[in-house]
Amino acid sequence: MIVFRDPAEVPSDFGPCVVVIGKFDGVHSGHRAVIDRAQVEAVSLGAKVVAVTFDRNPLALLAPDKCPESLIGVHQKVRLLSDTGVDAVLVLRFDEHLASLTAEEFARAVLMDALAARAVLVGSDFRFGRGGAGTADTLRSFGRAHGFDVDIVDDVRAADGGRRVSSTWIRELLSAGHVGDARKLLGRDHAVVGEVVHGLKRGREIGYPTANLSHDLEGFVPADGVYAGWLVDEADAGGLRPGTRYPAAISIGTNPTFDDVSARQVEAYVLDETDLDLYGHHVEVRFVERIRGMGAFAGVDALVAQIADDVERTREVLGRDQPPD
Repeated sequence: MIVFRDPAEVPSDFGPCVVVIGKFDGVHSGHRAVIDRAQVEAVSLGAKVVAVTFDRNPLALLAPDKCPESLIGVHQKVRLLSDTGVDAVLVLRFDEHLASLTAEEFARAVLMDALAARAVLVGSDFRFGRGGAGTADTLRSFGRAHGFDVDIVDDVRAADGGRRVSSTWIRELLSAGHVGDARKLLGRDHAVVGEVVHGLKRGREIGYPTANLSHDLEGFVPADGVYAGWLVDEADAGGLRPGTRYPAAISIGTNPTFDDVSARQVEAYVLDETDLDLYGHHVEVRFVERIRGMGAFAGVDALVAQIADDVERTREVLGRDQPPD
């Protein structure tokens, strides 16, 4: 898959293309429904599939106070879009210039001039152009005038026609620690990515050394608690391809038993590994199931006993959950 960072980087002979446009926060099942349709369309047209997205939520620039925390970072997004099988991703820098383009200027510069679009697929709530003035219907009218089709893909909803799959819904589930339910909407384990850094080494002192992730990690951190999951060492893959995968018990919180950590910390104990050196490595931590909430214990002995139980429960959960490579 090719990654473009600017429309000017797209070769003049790259098209024709079937284009999907969106924030793609989470690249969840609703997003993939749009991409799946685009891939079918591309076969019939003999075209490439290109996902057009942004390096941040546009609200981060336009209305920061209303901008939700992203489910995934831009590097995660590129990797997940690559996993869908698209031919290319165009990651647009959402800055003052891009925000100032009218809907027609955006469509002409990106869809016509850069990508030679033959078809464009968007969700029903799609907005584009200065002030969000352009809608899916606006795009459809522009397409009719300039020779490309526009397909508005229906939302993915519960079987009873209930709530639609959305990043907002997934964010709510993760905030409550319901990573299993979030997984159903995402179609995969939710994950965060970050560099392993030195911590207080308290886990090592009590026999359960952990890989502590830096605070500038990518991805939405679920509710405080202990989770069963996987740690994937991506040190040799530039953070874009999965590497060695380890079963892990994952802790999120501020270490209330010792009360000496000021910020929430994501740390993972790799089961049965006491000498694994991951310092400086970029790793992905995937959440499968919540084991328990976070709480303070009466002392070190009580904490160690609880961690031992957490590890066994993690082993049981992951024994039922062997995800594909």
